[in-house]
Amino acid sequence: MARLLVCSLVLVLLVAAPASGSIYDRKQRLDDQAQALQSKADQARAREDALRSEIATVSERIQALEAEVGDVSSRLAALEEDLALHQQKLEAVKALYRLQSERLAYLRGQYTVAQMRLADRLVAIYEGEDPSTLDIVLEADSFSDALDQIDYLDSIAAQDRRVVQHVTGARDHMRELKERTGKTKDRVAAVTRTVEIRTQQQRAAYDQLLISRQGLAEARSAKREARDEAHEAAEHYEGRAEELLKVSAQLAARINAAQSGPSYSSAGDGTVSASGMIWPVGGPVVSGFGWRWGRMHEGIDIAAGYGTPIQASASGNVIYAGWMGGYGNLIIIDHGNGVATAYAHQSSFVVGGGAVSQGQTIGYVGCTGHCFGPHLHFEVRVNGAAVDPLGYL
Repeated sequence: MARLLVCSLVLVLLVAAPASGSIYDRKQRLDDQAQALQSKADQARAREDALRSEIATVSERIQALEAEVGDVSSRLAALEEDLALHQQKLEAVKALYRLQSERLAYLRGQYTVAQMRLADRLVAIYEGEDPSTLDIVLEADSFSDALDQIDYLDSIAAQDRRVVQHVTGARDHMRELKERTGKTKDRVAAVTRTVEIRTQQQRAAYDQLLISRQGLAEARSAKREARDEAHEAAEHYEGRAEELLKVSAQLAARINAAQSGPSYSSAGDGTVSASGMIWPVGGPVVSGFGWRWGRMHEGIDIAAGYGTPIQASASGNVIYAGWMGGYGNLIIIDHGNGVATAYAHQSSFVVGGGAVSQGQTIGYVGCTGHCFGPHLHFEVRVNGAAVDPLGYL
């Protein structure tokens, strides 16, 4: 018979345990969802901050590249200007070299003509076409005429010699001048080539800097886009979390309103009521017996600090001590005559079975099972049916 009573009480309490679809569960689910969304929002914010830092780093690198591009651009402009001057100088030297080559060719022609004239003069003298000094004297009309003829011949010979010497000197001078100009042309060409190489190197460096700057600019643009996406995601998650927390707050208000029923409180001083029971723990009743949130609340909730000792309301036998669904840690005491009391949400047990006396500590206040803060859920059952405990306290 006793075993049957125990089984009946446990079965009744299992059926009466808070369901997973209760307002408590709904509020808990909303809080869990809000917390998960807030966690996602925090991750998005962290991603946004990291990207903002990366963007700042890339921007600093771009600024450094801008300065470097400016320096290289200035050097390149100076080199290009220097190259243009050297190219102009090289063209002028080349033009002078061509002119001197033409002049040398002309003088060579003149030298050839002079040599030919001198040769003709020598041939004429050799063949007797040119009169000798004796012939001139013999054929002269007078001594004075002979002297004039001799002076004339000397003048012609001297002129021939001057022509040959002049052409020879001009040719040698032009040859020397052309040689110096050629050397100058080679030096200018070498310097121009050096400037060309340096200019090409600077252009290559400049082009590479532009490519690097473009790459960094594209990377910064992509990071900015990712940062904006992270920002939008964070805003979305925070907005959804805020909406859920508002609903959760509304549910909390309903819970508080439901728990603010009739004001009952006990000091827990062991005063025995007319029914022979005492308050199991001192504290205010924060939720009374009756319908609550669409279902029957089959006991009362007495607020008490975590770890507060719980006393047996009356002497009897502990017929259950263990975990039971939404009740958490639960003790059931059979007092005989079909009367039993239940003590739920305990943090720990002192007794696990056997007889207990009225006022004996059986456990401690906690918040196990479906619970929102430490309190004792206390029930009185008569023949298995829940009755208002306040009628027995």
